[in-house]
Amino acid sequence: MTVWKHEMKMNKKALCIWTLCVGIMCFGCILMYTSLEDSLQDVADMYSNMGALSVAMGMDKMSLATLVGFYATEILMLHGLGGAMFAAITGTGMLSKEEAGHTSEFLNVFPIGRSSILLQKYLALLSNIFLFNLVCMLFYVVGFLMMGEEIPEKEMMLSAFTQLLMQIEIGTICFCISAFVRKNLLGAGLGIVIFFFATDMMCRIIPAIENIKYVTPFYYANGADIFTTKSIEGVMVGIGVGMAVVAFFVGCWKYNQKDLA
Repeated sequence: MTVWKHEMKMNKKALCIWTLCVGIMCFGCILMYTSLEDSLQDVADMYSNMGALSVAMGMDKMSLATLVGFYATEILMLHGLGGAMFAAITGTGMLSKEEAGHTSEFLNVFPIGRSSILLQKYLALLSNIFLFNLVCMLFYVVGFLMMGEEIPEKEMMLSAFTQLLMQIEIGTICFCISAFVRKNLLGAGLGIVIFFFATDMMCRIIPAIENIKYVTPFYYANGADIFTTKSIEGVMVGIGVGMAVVAFFVGCWKYNQKDLA
């Protein structure tokens, strides 16, 4: 597991920065809820009458006037975007950085097969995503406890699971992309996140394109849907897992076939 340990060491600074930035920002928003509670009631009434925008933001199902509704619609959206960007940035550089940094010839002279390198690097990606979500969720639980609010355990567990799966799917897609290129396409990774997020918003607003919800992982990770139904969509989750598996094996196939620069 030498490669895994090296990747964890190389990514520890980025992991700490992203985890603390996203976790503390969302934690702070939870703690600020008390001071914003009165004004949020007016905002909730305003948003509930904004038609398509209310649907896209999930405010037709949950109210900002409650901490649970605020968490489901706002906090999870911030967490999802931040986590998806972190997963994309980590995934896009996991393989391509070896060629971009001219270290592939150094790595591959060791008695380690390419398959082992791929697996250890992918495990490092998964480990980073898991640690990011674990620490952030601990922040949110502490926030609820400090506010004296009852924790909706089932809904928070389901939302944590779908957020983790969404970030793994996006990270794996970017991991696959990194196997095809020789440079770190950071912009492409962030572009995928923005595309998926915008796709989720549009398919909720425009009924004619509702079926594109099967493309974006942000759809099954929507906090308002999970907290309202107290369940997750099995078909959507299955599609997400399937896309991650396909992206992983395609990336492995390409990396094992390519001539490393």
